[in-house]
Amino acid sequence: MAYMTQEGYDKMVAQLRHMETVDRPAASAAIAEARDKGDLSENSEYDAAKEAQGMLEMKINNLKAAIAEAKIIDASKLRSDIVQILSTVEMKNVKNGMVMKYTIVSESEANLREGKISSTTPIAQGLLGKKVGDVVEVKIPQGTIQLEILNISVGN
Repeated sequence: MAYMTQEGYDKMVAQLRHMETVDRPAASAAIAEARDKGDLSENSEYDAAKEAQGMLEMKINNLKAAIAEAKIIDASKLRSDIVQILSTVEMKNVKNGMVMKYTIVSESEANLREGKISSTTPIAQGLLGKKVGDVVEVKIPQGTIQLEILNISVGN
């Protein structure tokens, strides 16, 4: 089961719809065009088109499974006194004083450029369940960092 926002769920549904209505017919057309070019045993274009179609079908099936397992979180029922999924956390690196702000989201919604980190990352795992003022030690690939939680809010 994957927890996600309504926005993340809607994006996945739209992506699935696009794959089924646009990408799938395009893949079939590419196979038909390659088939018309003659002998299939030596037709690399046909093989490539079939492989692309297989990859597309795998992506469609994975997306359908993710949508079926999705649990949409109602942001209005979330607390802002404790870090949880969909919390936006402002924190300070104790060692260098650098302040960061991340929103903890499901893996499928993570986007570092938008300040959204997956709940499965070491930083998110270290923050979950903590409160403002707590200092958490987080093991990251470069070592261990200490983060002080400055503020917790719900959503962006």
